[in-house]
Amino acid sequence: MGLDRRTLLAATAAAMAGQGAAHAQAPPNPPGELVPALPRTAPGAQLQVIDLWPGDSPGGGEGPDPNGYRFDETARGVITKVERPCLLVIRPDKPNGSAMIVAAGGGYRFIDIGNEGVPVGQMLTAAGITVFLLIYRLPGEGWDNGPDAPRQDAQRSVRLVRAQSTELGIDPARVGVLGFSAGGHLMGETAVGNQNLYPPVDAHDALPYRPALAGLLYPVITMKAPFDGTSTRRVLVGDEVTEVEMRTYSVDVQVRADTPPMFMAQAMDDPIAVCDHVLLMFTALRKAKIPAEMHLFERGGHGFGLGPPGTPVAAWPNLFLAWLRVRGFLAT
Repeated sequence: MGLDRRTLLAATAAAMAGQGAAHAQAPPNPPGELVPALPRTAPGAQLQVIDLWPGDSPGGGEGPDPNGYRFDETARGVITKVERPCLLVIRPDKPNGSAMIVAAGGGYRFIDIGNEGVPVGQMLTAAGITVFLLIYRLPGEGWDNGPDAPRQDAQRSVRLVRAQSTELGIDPARVGVLGFSAGGHLMGETAVGNQNLYPPVDAHDALPYRPALAGLLYPVITMKAPFDGTSTRRVLVGDEVTEVEMRTYSVDVQVRADTPPMFMAQAMDDPIAVCDHVLLMFTALRKAKIPAEMHLFERGGHGFGLGPPGTPVAAWPNLFLAWLRVRGFLAT
């Protein structure tokens, strides 16, 4: 079932009502912001930051200590210690009204925006898409909600982009998600999810969290043996997976008639998220009659990002852009 643009526009307007003109025009990081900017050597340090939550993140917990920053980041763009989840905004020179929320992977132990975030965002903005890199909480960093903390952040990110669609120049009906590895699991869970994972914190949470479409690159999909030998499974559910956990954190078993269209790409020699993951997902989507496109490459391994130039896996960005054009995310 597609998202109705008029319904979304009306919901967005209702969510913004009562916030006040001053709030609508306030910058994401007002003067006097106590959180320091990232070191300029970090990838994405020059990007606009939008905090996901107006106060503390839901669920509680001590969380990590990134020494006063929102998170800790290496010079290569590997992020850990996410204390304040946020979006990093990459704006195109000629925006077309479409938006993509991108979740880089790292086995839910880190977030690699240096490989799967900033370069991917630059590729998408070249096509006119406004990109939001999702910096989500990591389950093992002291959050009481554990494996649901990043899922809460992902749901909130879609709502927040829709809520600020006017200021950002975004069509709220054209908000998609793109995830890599564990980030692919996270965005897959967001696309198929059928329940709110946190109590509303403001009017933005009246908006839908399910994206218009989803792209999943070498994603972790299932918690089932024998395909469960991933860091994602170990971080989320540990060594013993209960039936409830299997159904909660396996993306394919949650596909329903209102799941959005999906694009998937994978290398058959991936030793981590073996290609059975996307095959299970494609089978579930086909059974539910959800529009889906899948590309399997003979070689490429895991974590190839945009793909080394000249290799077969480097074809996926153009394939993805062609798919987005068919789905109305690019100019015809």
